[in-house]
Amino acid sequence: MTNQENETPSVAEQPATTSTTEAAAENPSAKVIASLLALKESNPKVFFGGIGGIVLVLLIIIMSGGSESGVVSQSAIKNLVVGQKYVLKSANAYDPGATVRLVSVPGAIAAYDDTEAADRNGVCQNMAQGTQVTVVDLADAYGKKNSYAKVKIEGGDCNGNEGWALAIDVQ
Repeated sequence: MTNQENETPSVAEQPATTSTTEAAAENPSAKVIASLLALKESNPKVFFGGIGGIVLVLLIIIMSGGSESGVVSQSAIKNLVVGQKYVLKSANAYDPGATVRLVSVPGAIAAYDDTEAADRNGVCQNMAQGTQVTVVDLADAYGKKNSYAKVKIEGGDCNGNEGWALAIDVQ
C-alpha cells in the first residue's frame, strides 16, 4: 500500500455535505421562511404590507361575530294582575337565603339605608324568597308602567301585612 492510499483526504478535499439551500429545498417550511426573509430584504414595503393585510383580514373575521344572535337570559317579567297570588323571588340573587325588601312607599327602595340594626331587622321588611303574596295595587315609576307592586303577605308571622316591592321581584 502506498502512502497516497493511506492518507485520508483533507477537509477541503472532502465532498461537500448538504448546504443550507439544499436543506431549504428539502423542507417546505424552511423554503417559505427563506423566501419571506428574501422578500423582507429586497422589498420591505410589500413584506410589511402583506403582514398588515393578513392582520386586517383576521380582525375583520374576529369582529364580524356569528350569525346567531344570542339573547342573554333574564328573569321573566310577568304582567301582574291585581288580586292574583304570586311568590316573592329576588330577580338579582341566586342565593336562596336572599330576601326581598318591602317598603311603605313605592320608590323608596332605591333610597333605603339599612345601616341601622332596626332597618335590617324591622318587622316584615325583609321577606324570604318564596313567600306567598297577593298583589293589591300597582304603581308606575321612571317612565315604566307597573314598576312597583303593593303586596299583601299570605301566611307566616307577617300574614295580612302590606308593603311595596319591585314588580320584578313578584313572580
